[in-house]
Amino acid sequence: MKIALASDHAGYELKTAVAAYLRERGVPFEDFGCAAGESVDYVDYGARAARAVVAGACDRAILVCGTGIGMAITANKFKGLRATPCWSEFTAQVSRSHNDSNCLTLGGRTLTPDLALALVRIWLETPFEGGRHARRTGKISDIEAENFK
Repeated sequence: MKIALASDHAGYELKTAVAAYLRERGVPFEDFGCAAGESVDYVDYGARAARAVVAGACDRAILVCGTGIGMAITANKFKGLRATPCWSEFTAQVSRSHNDSNCLTLGGRTLTPDLALALVRIWLETPFEGGRHARRTGKISDIEAENFK
């Protein structure tokens, strides 16, 4: 599994911690920016990472902005992405087991590094349950097909 990783300036510090975590565990990733000290628009960096997932160059994405909300909104504009902002271990687990999330969004201004890394671990390790949840994610895909032209 290869991860597309990106942040804006508000998420840069947390993105750096996530990158170190992934590196330590041997999880391949590509960093789509931003660089230290830049004041940037989250949309630009979230879109770069989302495009990598849509194109198949990366399997999943982890995006970090101030709250995780802007990155989630951006990523969910891409067909096939299911971006989920997570703020607790429960939301990280359910985002994968029930929603088959392929894009985790985190808040650099709302999460401690320890909690954020716990969320990353849970999100990476939790499998999709399928079953009734597959029916529901299938309905989401149907809505995408209808509305993403």
